[in-house]
Amino acid sequence: MKKIISFIVVVSFVFTTLSYAQDTTSKKPEGYKFKVDKQLQTTACKNQARSGTCWSFSTIAFFESELIRMGKGEYDLADMYCVRLAYADKAEKFVRMHGTINFGGGGAAHDVLDVITKYGMVPEEAYAGLNYGEKLHNHGELDAVLKAYIKVIADDNNKVISTAWLNGFNGILDAYLGKLPETFTYKGKSYTAKSFADELGIKAENYVEFSSYTHHPFYTKFAIEVPDNWSWGEVNNVPVDEMMKIIDNSIENGYTVAWGADVSEKGFSWKNGVAIVPDEEKTDLTGTERDKWEKLTDREKQAQLYTFNTIVKEKVISQEMRQKAFDNYTTTDDHGMQICGIAHDQNGNKYYIIKNSWGFENKFQGFFYASEAFVRYKTMDIMVNKAAVPKDIKKKVGL
Repeated sequence: MKKIISFIVVVSFVFTTLSYAQDTTSKKPEGYKFKVDKQLQTTACKNQARSGTCWSFSTIAFFESELIRMGKGEYDLADMYCVRLAYADKAEKFVRMHGTINFGGGGAAHDVLDVITKYGMVPEEAYAGLNYGEKLHNHGELDAVLKAYIKVIADDNNKVISTAWLNGFNGILDAYLGKLPETFTYKGKSYTAKSFADELGIKAENYVEFSSYTHHPFYTKFAIEVPDNWSWGEVNNVPVDEMMKIIDNSIENGYTVAWGADVSEKGFSWKNGVAIVPDEEKTDLTGTERDKWEKLTDREKQAQLYTFNTIVKEKVISQEMRQKAFDNYTTTDDHGMQICGIAHDQNGNKYYIIKNSWGFENKFQGFFYASEAFVRYKTMDIMVNKAAVPKDIKKKVGL
């Protein structure tokens, strides 16, 4: 009888152990989960679709948040208004430079501020920029036509540039994006672009840009050397620790950040809503798992590293790493976005909440979470309100 009881106990123990093992091994990895520490108010996400105009969408988003912060309410400003006018300015500079500078759909945050200062602003309802039979932006044909046109002008085969070329260029823009409104009505009131901008109260003197690279002295200004900086706009150069301090201070004090960064890294996943910098060289695998890892091909290893099913260790980003990535073109002027908050994952790691302009079709309905390492590594430049810059840094850069 004792043997039977002992047998039953043993069988019961084995069954329980096996069941527990099966339950634990069948659990799916929970992936990245985030707790929001602070999220500032933004307008709804937009979709730049098939256009290289992130610089306008992101900076407009930044200014829309500024208007909310200023107590002026929620606006939907016209992203394509800035694109339209910047394109004409870009063409004039391209011709003056004999076609030796970059010409395309790209730009920078200061281009939006320049447009507002020089020409004014209009709401989205007054200028949608969709005059070519599409519901979403698609600039493939437009960009190709404009580039072909302006190259003919800049090549100057006739030795004399006609007085009609700029009218012709603007005619193409009018055909695709629509003519610029001389006046418009918004919420029952008539405006020009200038009077509307005056009412918004967005002043260039209130905003400043920063970057962090060692090929220029810190606490000086320089025109960041990227193709899309066609207007040669200058940034203030500060050490990376201070650049991160500016971002943190901005969010903590209620100011969002216009963010120029590189999202071409394999640690960036729009679908999963996460941007990280995995420490590939120090993957924590031991025993039989390490044996399995070493037998994988490079492609298989890459696929396992970036499944985003588990939180991975990230690289510690130094000033030297940033510079090397910029110098060898692994960090490029890839994408403009808006930093609008701070969060932590379930392991306590810090992230920044990013508003994008690729619509809503990802895990976080148009937003994503960029790790502190990613922002530290891949930030090319930022625009912030001067009031958000810490006093000690203001003094160093002469603000």
